Amino acid sequence: MCYETSLTKDKPLVEYKYKANFKIDFEYIPYYHRSAFGFPNLYIIKQDEQDGIYPSTWGFVPEYSLEDVDGFRKKYNTYNARSENIFTSGVYKKSAYEKRCLIIADGFFEPHHVNKVSIPYFCYQPTKHYQDGRDLFVFAGLYSTIDEYAKCYSCTILTKEANPFFAEIHNQKKRMPIVLNEEFINEWLTEGLNENQIKEIINLGFTPREFKAHPVSRDLYKRNIDTNNSDIIKEVDSGTLF
Repeated sequence: MCYETSLTKDKPLVEYKYKANFKIDFEYIPYYHRSAFGFPNLYIIKQDEQDGIYPSTWGFVPEYSLEDVDGFRKKYNTYNARSENIFTSGVYKKSAYEKRCLIIADGFFEPHHVNKVSIPYFCYQPTKHYQDGRDLFVFAGLYSTIDEYAKCYSCTILTKEANPFFAEIHNQKKRMPIVLNEEFINEWLTEGLNENQIKEIINLGFTPREFKAHPVSRDLYKRNIDTNNSDIIKEVDSGTLF
């Protein structure tokens, strides 16, 4: 599962990387931590508009539930979608064909369990391209349209069975978000793909790039303090977290 993300890069860097522009002026603010549980905005590139970046509420809402969004969210957790089930799920099936998206990030947090204690780990791709040493990447996602006139969307991050690296980090449920290989980005957004073609991207499209991960403060899990600051991604001694 992936319920906590970061996107710390300034607007021009994100736009340059993905050859797309933020379509709602002054809405974007970089962040060190956003938790899905508050239904924050993530930033997506939609299948049908690949030169635009839009805010999208984290927590997918299918079109048939738009008349009672709050009621749907009270019943269902749709921050992540299991990629193995998207074609058998009434919630995700339509978007799997028609509304795939890229969800932009430069880090995410996963729980590592030791003696029944959950220790958050910050995961990122190291790079020399940016001064902070963390690269931009995109999750494979699905989105829905809540209000086309207002450009209001919802989204979910696709997950799959963890590879050996993430199985050690996320050592309880052993899942990982699908971070797309850059060579598969255009394919993920291609119109008219059939189920087998989409499944092939899911199966083969996880990035081959190296990830690094380190423990961070358990303040990440506290909802009564501000975790949106640079301290929240700093490495801490895991021995101090018990």
